[in-house]
Amino acid sequence: MARSLASVRRTAVARPPRAIFYGTAGIGKSTFAAAFPAPIFIQTEEGLDAIDADAFPLAQSFADVMDAIGVLANEEHSFRTVAIDSLDWCERLIWARVAADNGVKSIEDIGYGKGYKMALSYWRDLIDGLDYLRDHKGMVFTGIAHHKIKRFDDPLTDPYDRYMLDLHDGAAAMLIEWCDVLGFINFRVSTMKAEVGFNQKVTRAVGGGDRMIYTQERPGWQAKSRWKLPDQMKLDYATYDAALNAAMLAAIPAPIPPVDERVDQTTQQQA
Repeated sequence: MARSLASVRRTAVARPPRAIFYGTAGIGKSTFAAAFPAPIFIQTEEGLDAIDADAFPLAQSFADVMDAIGVLANEEHSFRTVAIDSLDWCERLIWARVAADNGVKSIEDIGYGKGYKMALSYWRDLIDGLDYLRDHKGMVFTGIAHHKIKRFDDPLTDPYDRYMLDLHDGAAAMLIEWCDVLGFINFRVSTMKAEVGFNQKVTRAVGGGDRMIYTQERPGWQAKSRWKLPDQMKLDYATYDAALNAAMLAAIPAPIPPVDERVDQTTQQQA
């Protein structure tokens, strides 16, 4: 397509956000996702029995996951949020698909890490499907994942442990780059020194049980936001939604004329 200055537009627009939340087991990730507007869950693991929400039957294969996305794309419905619970169990379905496609029992049997690279093509299919739901159905995406603690080799400091998505590194990198918000959910914890006798002290964790969403990268965890969200906020949908809406609104500048109109205005002023 031929391009001209008339095709130039501002890029800041408000579209349904794509968010991934991960954290410790039993902290309330699924309950939080169920509070999103009109959600429909694509289940890849059991765990929604205590939550009143609409959900597809438990996915037994990656094809089941894609079929659910296809249903949402092709049928009329009133759902506004699609949630995958969880992404790390969805990854197991992808690995099983890769193994089946290659006639082996396990993705590890393919050897040399090739299977995990093959798995990325299925992740791309999933991402494309979710983007279709966002762009054509106006649906928000909320992904739930568990955490792992892994050594991080920082080139600027000594290595240290940090919380990460419990996914293969390649898949995690792809999803983190793609999503708009990556929130780490954990209890608010502080430490204190306590005397134990004989002039010795131990460090003990203390906290009031507050569950928090952390939205900015820190040495201890992965996180991100394309908008200026608070560094941390309580695990409460109303709080998150208010902060997200304010941040998204602030990111959209006032309307300005297209480039060709601005050029014409400047020419008229000079004349």
